[in-house]
Amino acid sequence: MFDDVTPRLGLPYVVAAQAQKHIPINESLARLDGLVQLAVESRSVTTQPASPAAGGVWILPAGATGAAWAGQSAGTLMRFEAGAWEPLAPAEGVLAWVKDENQVVAFDGAAWTPLSATFRSLTAAATPNLAAIRLEILEQEVTLSGASTATSIVIPSRAIVLAVSTRTTVAVTGATAYNCGVAGEASKFGGSLGVAKNSSNIGVVGPTAYYADTPVVLTAVGGNFVSGKVRVAIHVMRFDAPQSV
Repeated sequence: MFDDVTPRLGLPYVVAAQAQKHIPINESLARLDGLVQLAVESRSVTTQPASPAAGGVWILPAGATGAAWAGQSAGTLMRFEAGAWEPLAPAEGVLAWVKDENQVVAFDGAAWTPLSATFRSLTAAATPNLAAIRLEILEQEVTLSGASTATSIVIPSRAIVLAVSTRTTVAVTGATAYNCGVAGEASKFGGSLGVAKNSSNIGVVGPTAYYADTPVVLTAVGGNFVSGKVRVAIHVMRFDAPQSV
């Protein structure tokens, strides 16, 4: 015996002697249309939209309100079609593109976590006692405001920076360009960078050691930031001392 729906995506099976077989088949197709290559409108909107587009999907934050949204668990996927809302429980490992954030989030079984909040690391060489050289990339999408905005990710203490790369993910307003650097060296990784969406720069520098955690700073040129987002990636080399034996 098996359940009436698939265990991972909750797609209804067509059972033996099923009448009106088109009903579970169409329901399965509708759910697949929402879940495959998932793109959600937002994960921060708390008020149920009054006139959502057909096929629109939202990730519910805590405290969501509305006739269909209220009472649903935070993290639930809410899909709208044919004038009705359908709650969908995400499976562990599901990825979603969040449209209003321009980033990918992953569901770990309990919460949705931005992939851009993590870093990638590769051990280039290591000794038997685990002294090592590691190549790492730390990445964050930064929302710009004011005269300058610092990243919450940092160049790690006792790391060597090879480059800081940037891409404008949401067009910048209020400034004609921006600089990318650190405190005291505003354009160390690039000056007068583009404010149009998808403008990018790879700020390669001579290997530079840092001895304190140091954020990257984006500084407005020709005005102050009013809006816009820039994805920042810090490319570094790090080192591990031998472990005790």
